[in-house]
Amino acid sequence: ITNSVHTEVGMAAAAKGQKGPAMEGFVAEWYARNTGRDRRRFREVADAVASRTPAGARVLEVAPGPGYLAVELARRGFDVVGVDLSRTFVQIAARAAAEAGVRVRFEHGDAARLPLPDASCDFVVCVAAFKNFADPLGAVDEMHRVLRPGGGASILDLRRDAPLPAIREEVGKMNLSRLNAAVTLWTFRLMLLRRAWTREALADLARRSRFGGGEIVEAGIGYDLRLVRR
Repeated sequence: ITNSVHTEVGMAAAAKGQKGPAMEGFVAEWYARNTGRDRRRFREVADAVASRTPAGARVLEVAPGPGYLAVELARRGFDVVGVDLSRTFVQIAARAAAEAGVRVRFEHGDAARLPLPDASCDFVVCVAAFKNFADPLGAVDEMHRVLRPGGGASILDLRRDAPLPAIREEVGKMNLSRLNAAVTLWTFRLMLLRRAWTREALADLARRSRFGGGEIVEAGIGYDLRLVRR
């Protein structure tokens, strides 16, 4: 997994469950169009999940946004459910799954209060949204609750110490217009990096969670916090 770009900008979605303004309506539609221009990121993450989880397993995506990763996971034979705080994203994601001809269940809900039963999932993935959660420890503990014993989770996001030249390089790969690329880079510098987690804070959070710890893998401008329910 090489970066943490494509579902970054504007994932500060909605209400009390996340920091920042709501990602609803035309803003969510604009974001979905721009995010969908280059879907290599979603394929990379789906391949990484597939390397850790057998086909047919139940995979939960927390904060799936437009649903592009969920679609890729479904194409790989997983039973996928997505939970997002944005009602508009739930609608967009359901539309994306229908257009791709795959079955994915999307639900409206808060990451810290997931609308799923205990021990109902084999794997949980969350991409580029974690830094925006108002209750990150609650969200991690909820991931633990819904996982079956032996199940794993991956939280992928931007790291605080990501160098600006590397961010520029990643934005350049996003196939955006010049204006959108400039806005995206500005958003990284002035908002997203400030919200991003340091390695030390992330490790401490994992230790305090019900998982009791995790492995942090750094790659590109991002990290992958890998967790396992014992």
